[in-house]
Parts: sequence; C-alpha cells; structure tokens
Amino acid sequence: MSGKVLLVEDEPNITEAIRFLLSREGWKVHTHVNGATAINEIERIKPDILVLDMMLPGRSGIDILRDLRDNSEMRNVPVLMLSARGQNRDRELAEAVGVDRFIAKPFSNKEILEAVQELAEQRYS
Repeated sequence: MSGKVLLVEDEPNITEAIRFLLSREGWKVHTHVNGATAINEIERIKPDILVLDMMLPGRSGIDILRDLRDNSEMRNVPVLMLSARGQNRDRELAEAVGVDRFIAKPFSNKEILEAVQELAEQRYS
C-alpha cells in the first residue's frame, strides 16, 4: 500500500531515515519541521497518514493533534506520534488526545514500517 505521508519532525537524521524507509515502500513522503505552521501544512498536503513528533519548535505535537481532532475535515487522519521521552505519561497524554499509534525514540525501522502499514490498512478498511 502507498499514499501520502506527512512527517512533521525537526531532527534531520530522523526525517531522512523515515523518508528513506517509507519512500522505498512506495509512499510519497512530505516533510515539515515547524510545529507553529504544521496545521497549515496538514491542510495543504491532506496526508493519508501523519507522522508527528511530540516535541517540535513553535508548537507541541500534542497541541497539533488536539487541533487536528477538533477539526471536522481532518479529524480522521491517522496519526503516528514519535517521542524522544517515551514516558508512560507522554503515551497516556497522546492517547487521551486521540493518537492512533505511539512509538518511543529510538525506534526500529520495522516498528515504523509496521505502524504506517497498520494505520493505512485501518484507514482503507
């Protein structure tokens, strides 16, 4: 399966690794680095899957996710959230706001690929 993924991540090495992995599987990967303008980019790209870092410059991934879930046109976009902290509190907060999947950094390539694939299958089933 393939489609459009928007990756909102400010760490260049992580961005490049995820872009490479998903592109190799046929996904068209768009990237964005600024939390403050992420909602505008989500509206512009209209991704099939959103991969969202929890800690971003300008605005947190949690705030972005909250706005996304409150927006009738974008609330159903599947969201995979990444967090460097990976604490249970962060996972619980993300789940309370409506994240579909949560992965702590560092992550394996397999984890990312499986999560995106599962989100895509859920979206189109």
